[in-house]
Amino acid sequence: MTTNAIKNGVNRRRLIGLAVSLAVAQWSPLGHAEGDSGTTATDDFGNTFHVGGYLRGWASFNLRDQPETPQNDKGKASMIRASALVDMDANTGAVKWKAVARADQEVKTDYLKDLEKLRTTNGTAVGGQSHDIMDNYNNASVRELWAEFKAGDRTTVRLGRQQIVWGESDFFHAMDVVHGYDLSWRLFFEGENEEWRKPLWLASAKIDVPEAKGQLHVYVRPGLDSCKDIGNTYDIRGGRWFTQPYKGYDLTAVTDTDCKHPDGNYKDTTGGIRWSGEYDSLNYSFAYIKTFAADPIANSAFVPYKKAPTGAFFDIIHPEIDVYGVTLSGYSAPLDSVLSAEVAFTKDQPYNIGTGAFGAPNVAGHVGDGLGGVMKKDTLTFMFRADKNLNFQDWLGTSRPSFSSVQLFDTMILKYKESDDLARFFAYASPVKKHSAILTAFTVLNYRSDTINPSFAIGADLNNGGGFFIPAVDFVLGDSWRLKVEADMFWATAQSTKLFDTNTPGTQLFGWFQHDDQLVFRLTRQF
Repeated sequence: MTTNAIKNGVNRRRLIGLAVSLAVAQWSPLGHAEGDSGTTATDDFGNTFHVGGYLRGWASFNLRDQPETPQNDKGKASMIRASALVDMDANTGAVKWKAVARADQEVKTDYLKDLEKLRTTNGTAVGGQSHDIMDNYNNASVRELWAEFKAGDRTTVRLGRQQIVWGESDFFHAMDVVHGYDLSWRLFFEGENEEWRKPLWLASAKIDVPEAKGQLHVYVRPGLDSCKDIGNTYDIRGGRWFTQPYKGYDLTAVTDTDCKHPDGNYKDTTGGIRWSGEYDSLNYSFAYIKTFAADPIANSAFVPYKKAPTGAFFDIIHPEIDVYGVTLSGYSAPLDSVLSAEVAFTKDQPYNIGTGAFGAPNVAGHVGDGLGGVMKKDTLTFMFRADKNLNFQDWLGTSRPSFSSVQLFDTMILKYKESDDLARFFAYASPVKKHSAILTAFTVLNYRSDTINPSFAIGADLNNGGGFFIPAVDFVLGDSWRLKVEADMFWATAQSTKLFDTNTPGTQLFGWFQHDDQLVFRLTRQF
């Protein structure tokens, strides 16, 4: 039996074992009361314990052929995934406890096998034998583990592994930058942000100030997290969500990850403070956050930034940034809508330098493909959203008014100069423009007392062209079962087709997804 086969067998047994544990927890013989979800028990001292969670299965299929592989990939399964999550709460006197754990396991589909084989042909089989592509996708982790208690009448303290959400934006993130996101196994299709957000070890406190109709929220991250918990994680090992034309190219063969860079050491203490309140009919907040740049940049071996990298081409780093943000929301009677706005000023947002193909210096004299060094620019990120209930009952026969939302999201580089030659992303070095504006809209319809819920989302890149369209439908199947079916479809003005030559005119964000159309199924059993 091969090493990979042994590893896969062990992982399957772990997942099965967790599923059995969840089933045992669900049908525990302890005295309990059944609620809407989970199982609650109370001991003789009045302490309460609650266990819930879900078992979930995912399946996605390619709706188009992928150009990197010689085979026709249309219709092939790109993902067969199982997740098991257990969510436990306890109240013991003055202390509230929370623990959430999740395990994820995938099947190596024929499509993933084809991508893995490409590593040999393109020379990125590390050490002569490629890393298992399933390392991108199989995982087990503690999602939350914290204790919460009151310190006086106004202050609530929470210590442990947790998630903090600041800001008004859902789809793109302006102020929601406390945590990075794990996008290695899912880069675009819809879901809950809590599923992708990376929890951190934090000490946080909320202080109520009723005299000012507000609350002060502060947190400190003492640097107890692991390297992989910092910033966004992308599928750079050549998997199903690596950008075109890099599917099947294991970028880790020529790069390293440096979490101890002088400009971004994961052991450094970071934190933030936020005031949120009400004024008349408006909700508002002010925040300051010291964190790590969400998207990684390259510390190039050709133009090192503050220290020499150990990777053959570059090291991946996440420099520290300072973010100052303001949010405002309220109801507009003339529009019968809830309007929300969010503005975030980022000091010293890092960018890579060097657009165009890797090789000879480009017209600006820089190494191309984003390997020409690092430049920091102040940026201003703006979000405006309008939420409204639309009455489609007479027209479409819905059960009730339909929730709809339009959102405009833009990042502006201050003191922008085209001659700076800023790259969109390392190894994907199309030029960054002064504005990167995305307009999105979605609506949710409700039928049969909210048991059948179709939705439609659409978005467009206003500066570079391209966009997405996501039709979906959620089914509520009794008290415990949920089924979601969605299609993720993309269009772009251009796309790149050659490795390390990603400056095809017009290729930008949605050029990454040009052939990534997917049909996705998600079945959940809640308990």
